[in-house]
Amino acid sequence: MMESSEEDDDFPSIESITPQSKIDSVHQSHTEKGIRKLCCELLDLKDAVENLCGNRRTKYLAFLRMSEEVVEMEHELVELRKHISSQGIIVQDLMTGVCRELEEWNQENADTNDPPLDPKVDDVQEEMDDPKKKFLEKIDVLLAEHKVEEALEALEAEERNFSGDSSTESSSYKSSFLERKAMLEDQLTEIAELPAVSANELKKALSGLIKLGKGPSAQLLLLKSRGSRLQKNIEVFLPSCSVCPKTFPAALSRLVFSMISLTTRESGLIFGDNPVYTNRVVQWAEWEIEFFVRLVKENAPPSETISALRAASICVQDSLNYCLLLESQGLKLSKLLLVLLRPYLEEVLELNFRRARKAVFDSMEVDENLPLSPHFVSAVSAFATSSNSVLVDSGMKFLYIISDILEQLMPLVVSHFGGNVLPRISQLFDKYMDALIRALPGPSDDDSLTELKETIPFRAETDSEQLAILGIAFTIMDELLPSMVVKIWSPKNENQEPGNENIVPNASTTTELKDWRRQLQYSFDKLRDHFCRQYVLSFIYSREGKTRLNAQIYLGGDGEDSQWDTLPSLPFQALFAKLQQLATVAGDVLLGKEKLQKILLARLTETVLMWLSNEQDFWGVFEDKSTPLQPLGLQQLILDMHFTVEIA
Repeated sequence: MMESSEEDDDFPSIESITPQSKIDSVHQSHTEKGIRKLCCELLDLKDAVENLCGNRRTKYLAFLRMSEEVVEMEHELVELRKHISSQGIIVQDLMTGVCRELEEWNQENADTNDPPLDPKVDDVQEEMDDPKKKFLEKIDVLLAEHKVEEALEALEAEERNFSGDSSTESSSYKSSFLERKAMLEDQLTEIAELPAVSANELKKALSGLIKLGKGPSAQLLLLKSRGSRLQKNIEVFLPSCSVCPKTFPAALSRLVFSMISLTTRESGLIFGDNPVYTNRVVQWAEWEIEFFVRLVKENAPPSETISALRAASICVQDSLNYCLLLESQGLKLSKLLLVLLRPYLEEVLELNFRRARKAVFDSMEVDENLPLSPHFVSAVSAFATSSNSVLVDSGMKFLYIISDILEQLMPLVVSHFGGNVLPRISQLFDKYMDALIRALPGPSDDDSLTELKETIPFRAETDSEQLAILGIAFTIMDELLPSMVVKIWSPKNENQEPGNENIVPNASTTTELKDWRRQLQYSFDKLRDHFCRQYVLSFIYSREGKTRLNAQIYLGGDGEDSQWDTLPSLPFQALFAKLQQLATVAGDVLLGKEKLQKILLARLTETVLMWLSNEQDFWGVFEDKSTPLQPLGLQQLILDMHFTVEIA
């Protein structure tokens, strides 16, 4: 019974199983309800969107109506202001008339004992007061109607006719006169500070301030107006910087320097050549240039990208050209601009060359569509074989990266910052030589090269492969790199003009290029010497570590029975044969590189002589007095040395 109950629990009876038809009907009903509910929600959402669109149209039309009402209200306010001004004049006239009538009434009712006033004096006083009051009233009307030019002319004319009377009436009138003058100054200042003021209106307002004796204030208003206008233009332009990251400095520099030129010209026309005004314009221009450089840094691409290098180069080129044009207006801003741009450009150069070092050694695979000159491709591909394609690809990639950097540099960048570019190219070439040294067999004496151990996935085992490495390195050092650099450096020499500070003299350029080529030669010599050293050592020492050039060969014989052989000893004959074999291979691999072949063979024999001169074990044999050197052995040694020198 227990077993039966357990089976019932594990396997329920057939009556508890739900039929498939019921399951289908339940799921179908739930699905239909869900779809209906979703359709209702979509319809509600559609109605809400339509209502929202309708509300937006309604609000937009309401906004247009409100805008029209605002414009009408502004016109009404202007008319109301004029009306209030005219009403004020009427009230003032009424007050003047009432005061006059009261004065006449008081005179009629005055005590008869009082001495009568002299009618002539009273008439003269009234005649004096009436023109002054009328003048002040006229100025008030002109100021109320914003007729600043007419008010200025009237004030100037009155000031010329103004007497130096120090009486109470004159002091009161002078105070009122100066008050109107200050009101006119405020109106002119308001006009100059308007955001949308035209150039003609601004010029008239500034001229008016100058006539009022406010020249410094007028120039500050001019500089403020032009600076505000420049700021607005820049704010409109900046969002487009990301669209053209390489060329945006050109447009930005045009905005800044054109405004500086315009402001300088306007200041000269309005304020003349007064040094006070000129110095203030120069100071303002320097502030704007500092702001310009800061904007370039903030909106430029990341400094390690090639786009940043192009942007910085264009910035230097265009800015210096604009500075050169501004010199005709008396502004010398080139030095300041170079001081401000130098840290930024040097940072961009340094980060780009760091990126170049990583790009050269990270991967040796080269895109077949690299935009390299056909001359460069053919020069490097001449050393290509089926076994060293990776090596050729590395050379082409190195050339492409250098070419890509140099093509971003503009002539004026080369003129002023070429001294910073050339050493970085030589450093990159030196790192490339270190990597090629790792591709040659044999240990390296430079411990710092251990980090490049896995740089090039290629090991040159045969003589032809090793010579191909030397051929590629020599071609890059002697032909291709100088060709690239001279192509970029030459335009500035062709366009050089006397007295142009933006062009580096020929002598300086020649010295820089000579020093640079000397550095390239030094880096290549490291690779060449490493090859020669390991090649000579592989001949001198056998795999067991024994030397083939052993001084014991000169100690044999007793000097009487032996005959002197006029031929070099066998090890030196073998050395000569090995060098001849290498020369044959070099003639095939380094075809057309006779200069390199001669240098290489000469350096190999020099390496043999250097090894002999420094090998103490070789010469220590002759110092052993127990086995003295016989005359025939000495003659053979001398012959071998002469033979080695002749090979060299």
